[in-house]
Amino acid sequence: MITLSESASKELAAFFASHDDAKKSIRVFFAPGGCCGPAASMALDDAAEGDETEVLDGITFCMQKDLYDKVGAVSVDLGYMGFSITTERPFADPGQSGCSSCGGGCSSCH
Repeated sequence: MITLSESASKELAAFFASHDDAKKSIRVFFAPGGCCGPAASMALDDAAEGDETEVLDGITFCMQKDLYDKVGAVSVDLGYMGFSITTERPFADPGQSGCSSCGGGCSSCH
């Protein structure tokens, strides 16, 4: 279900080491986006009944089953601007965006 790069794994371990009170459970979801449409995101959250879950490095990752069925496997990496989350299949069809001014032609969205 999920793959963590070494750098993402180390960053998450450092976060949880410095936040003893945080539950080690992360939800993967799509947040409403601007020009490029919804963006894959992560947040601290407990798994719910019916979620797809996987435990990696002592952290439970969860995602709504229907979302997992749509986007497939998730990869998490760490770059200079934070976590980068990619999915096996795109959330929306290529060319669709939330921006009426570019009509889906923004090069940064594709």
